[in-house]
Amino acid sequence: MTENEISNKVIGIAIEVHNALGPGLLENTYKECLYYKLIKAGFKVDKEKSIPLIFEDVKLDCGYRIDLLVEDKLVLELKSVEELSELHFAQTLTYLRLGNFKLGLLLNFNSVLLKEGIRRVVNKL
Repeated sequence: MTENEISNKVIGIAIEVHNALGPGLLENTYKECLYYKLIKAGFKVDKEKSIPLIFEDVKLDCGYRIDLLVEDKLVLELKSVEELSELHFAQTLTYLRLGNFKLGLLLNFNSVLLKEGIRRVVNKL
């Protein structure tokens, strides 16, 4: 399955989670529920996936963690904030670059409609 195919299915599942819970909860609540639903749908999902930083040929564990990594291809960065900022976008792009991933989804569950809180992030490698 390609990154785009995975992302389309993940967005549908994320909307189901959002419809069930609504906005206003903590980010961790959405992460746990989305993780559960993705596993139930048959996806391979890593939660809080650590990504090292390579600096001058040295691998450093600086505490960077991807919220959810689906099928070792799609990075999911979850938020529950009033509004997504450029810093949230930059954080997601950094995770894509550090892990050498092509596609990420920045999902803000604190939106009236989740589709308004979805931002695709592409690493042009």
